[in-house]
Amino acid sequence: MGSVDRIATFRTFIARSPSDPFPRYGLAMELKAQGRLDEARAAFTELLDGFPDYVPAYLQAGGVAAAAGARDDAAAIFERGIAAATRKGDRHALSELQGALADLAG
Repeated sequence: MGSVDRIATFRTFIARSPSDPFPRYGLAMELKAQGRLDEARAAFTELLDGFPDYVPAYLQAGGVAAAAGARDDAAAIFERGIAAATRKGDRHALSELQGALADLAG
C-alpha cells in the first residue's frame, strides 16, 4: 500500500470512528513519516485538541513542532503532555516528555 493510500485509509477510519483517537494518531504519524511536517502538525493539533488525554501523541507532536523550527510550540506541547501524563499516571511517558523538554531547552 502506498503512502497516499495509507493517508486515505486513515481518513476513512477517522470518518467511520470519529471518537477513536488512534486513527488520527496514525494519520499524523504517516504525515510525519512522509516529511509533511505542516500537515502532521495540524493533524497532531486536531488530535490533541479533541483528545487531550491521548498521552502517546504529545512526544511525537512536540518532536514534529521542534523539527519544523517551532521550539516554543514544542515546549508548550511537551508541557501539556507532562500534565496529561501526570493526570493519567503514565510514568514512562512522563519521563520521556520531561527528557524531551530538557533536551529542547538544552
